[in-house]
Amino acid sequence: MTSIINAIVPGSTKHARFRIGSFNISLSSSIPEVLQHIQSLYSNYEILADSDFIDFHVQLASPSISRRFFRRQVVFSLDGYIPFKPLPYAQAPAMFEWGMNWCIASHSNYNLIIHAAVVELKDRAFIFPGTPGSGKSTLCAALVCRGWRLLSDEMALISINDGLISPVPRPISLKNQSIPLIQAFSNQAVIGRIVADTAKGTVGHMKPPESSVKLAEKQAKPSFLIFPKYKQASETKLMPLSKGKAMVRAASDCFNYNVLGAQGFNCLGDFIDQCECYEFEYSSLDEAVSLFTDMAN
Repeated sequence: MTSIINAIVPGSTKHARFRIGSFNISLSSSIPEVLQHIQSLYSNYEILADSDFIDFHVQLASPSISRRFFRRQVVFSLDGYIPFKPLPYAQAPAMFEWGMNWCIASHSNYNLIIHAAVVELKDRAFIFPGTPGSGKSTLCAALVCRGWRLLSDEMALISINDGLISPVPRPISLKNQSIPLIQAFSNQAVIGRIVADTAKGTVGHMKPPESSVKLAEKQAKPSFLIFPKYKQASETKLMPLSKGKAMVRAASDCFNYNVLGAQGFNCLGDFIDQCECYEFEYSSLDEAVSLFTDMAN
């Protein structure tokens, strides 16, 4: 099998060209931790030919020669444009993931974009919007570890033309106590380099299943919109939510609702109409997985 990146040589810039969902990525970097991150978590992705069109030319590098050695930093750039301030060098793998979130969200306005995890079982897509601390990524990882298809951990890309969700299966972002929780939940979970002291705390990324990556061109029909909330020691509670309240809450979780104007309003309304809507409170991953599996069946 061809490696996504050839042998890593310290100080040598390497290139990777691969496909994520409908997006073609070209990455260049000489940072070993970034290259190891790609080799470890993106090994199942389609490798592109040199002649393939590239959507995002991405680079991760030190901002200056001095920053390679003293108080080392890393910058993320897209076609030479630097959208973020430099971060500490140790955060380079996480910065690649955060930068890709920005690339996709900033260049997908032919979709309504909701900040949400999306998983699927039996052709029924579950959408879990969530603010930081809601437990959406932990819940997403647990379902994926139990055989659910991963469409995205970060965003639901809903077509304004037909209402279907386009997959962007990438590593699942886990933070703080979610990392050991998922490691204990499944010994099959592959988690890359764990980075401490970021703006989001301690961060690690879980490798998506090969089956989800291979189905990255298969769109999904939304079935359930569920607003999760992790609460320590709570009972598992699934509470119906009116479509009016669900639309208001989903609109607040959209990245580009205002940008799309009337198209965004109509698309979100049609999306809500297709879904059963709930609030969900949980502390037990096993109970959550069991409940949603029963709903999908």
